[in-house]
Amino acid sequence: MIRIDKDNYYLDICETVLERGTCIRRNFAAIIVKNDEIIATGYTGAPRGRKNCCDLGYCKREHLNVPRGTRYELCRSVHAEQNAIISSRRQDMIGTTMYLVGKEHKTGEYVNNASPCALCKRFIINSGIEKVIIRDTKTLYREINVTEWIENDDSLDGEAAY
Repeated sequence: MIRIDKDNYYLDICETVLERGTCIRRNFAAIIVKNDEIIATGYTGAPRGRKNCCDLGYCKREHLNVPRGTRYELCRSVHAEQNAIISSRRQDMIGTTMYLVGKEHKTGEYVNNASPCALCKRFIINSGIEKVIIRDTKTLYREINVTEWIENDDSLDGEAAY
């Protein structure tokens, strides 16, 4: 028997969380892991009590043909990373790893070159998360040390993502 490695194990769980996402453009899920235990999960969806894009039947950014990585103020959703972070206490997140998976709603394909948006990067930095692992294909993923974002301070502004 061949066991799946830990990173793909958590990315697979993250992919299951993604199925709760309500965005009709791109769905993402994030999980935060500390000491080999999941401490929080999050997926893309409207704030509690508000209608989701899947309920409304349209995405305002898609309707306006807004390019990827821009004009998030038009989006109804809270990003997966933000939802996971607000479900945790900062003291519990220090030194953790966040796993992130994104899929295109229409095709089910993994989001090409996925990365947290500039605002989510700020949330991740402030939360104390140490690493972000992002799935590129079913078995391939990238690992980012959050200190790289801090050291490359200018790269947090206006960077395309989602």
